[in-house]
Parts: sequence; C-alpha cells; structure tokens
Amino acid sequence: MVPVESIETINRRLTDHYGSTNDMTNYRIVWSEDQFEFRKTAFTDEGLELIYPEVRKLPKYRQWIHEKFVLERLTEVPAINQDELELVLSYEPLWVFEDKEGFPLRPAWIVCKFVVDQVHRNIEEAGLYTKYPDPYAGLTEPQLLEKKDAELKILEEELFGNETNIGDGLAYNGGVGYTTSKVKES
Repeated sequence: MVPVESIETINRRLTDHYGSTNDMTNYRIVWSEDQFEFRKTAFTDEGLELIYPEVRKLPKYRQWIHEKFVLERLTEVPAINQDELELVLSYEPLWVFEDKEGFPLRPAWIVCKFVVDQVHRNIEEAGLYTKYPDPYAGLTEPQLLEKKDAELKILEEELFGNETNIGDGLAYNGGVGYTTSKVKES
C-alpha cells in the first residue's frame, strides 16, 4: 500500500525533483476550487457584455473541474495570449486526479512522477520544442523576393480568382443577369 503524503510534501518533492523557474516551482498540485487568474474579458460575472474589455479575477478551473486536485505545469504563455492574460509565465493543467468515472482521487507522489516523467520523455522524443524549418533559409535576396512574390500571386488567385465586374455587380445587387435560353412558361 502506498503511504498517503500531504499535498505540501508532494509539492516540496516536485520542486526538489523538477526545480523552479523565477522562484516559481515548475510543477505543483492545487485544489481546483482555489485557483483564480486575472484575465481580460468582455463580460461581467453576471454575463452582461461590457462596453470595453477589462481585466477581472476569474475562476481558472471551477467551471470545468469540480472539487479535484490538479497537477499543473509552469509554462510560457504564447505571445498571442499574453495580452489576454497579461502574464509571461502561467500554470497550466497537466493532470486531474480523478478516476475513469470522474470521482476525485487523492494525489500521490508516484503518480505525479510518472506523469511528469512521461511528459518529459514525449518532449525529448519530439525533439525538445522543435521549430518549423525556415522555408526561406539559404535564399539570396533576389530569390527570396521572387519566391514571396510567387506565393502572394498564388494566394491572390485562391482568394480572388473568381471575381469579375459582373460577379461583383450580381453579388451586391447592382447588376442583372440574362440568359439566352427561353424560359418555359406554365
């Protein structure tokens, strides 16, 4: 039987084993009901739409994960989301301690270690945050301009290839279409 450890003990072991970044532990266990985040929103707590979005303290998990422990990982917030969260680093859910029927489970160190080690293994196998290859690497300035121009022409054709003055006129109710075939009257 696995001994029951306190959440504080497991969190200390997570910090000791997996370290910290900027004085923030890389992994931690939290209670879903206690987690809040400051997030930009266009709605009040009652669901009314605001004239201008504002930053409000909102529940992080309460609307999806009810009364359960969550293993979180400290991650860098993508630049596209930094305006919404106004953070550079954020804790994101990695594992919810629940059984297959959704009933809560007590966290255990061995489970945390297994999950975190598996995540690390998957990241290593994937090439540790591999970046997409640069399709323009090794091109000279004239070659780069020629390639980008060709890509823009293809994109323009895909987006606007079927547009004509007649088509625009019909689309915006400013034109009339005629056919040469006679319409059969009944």
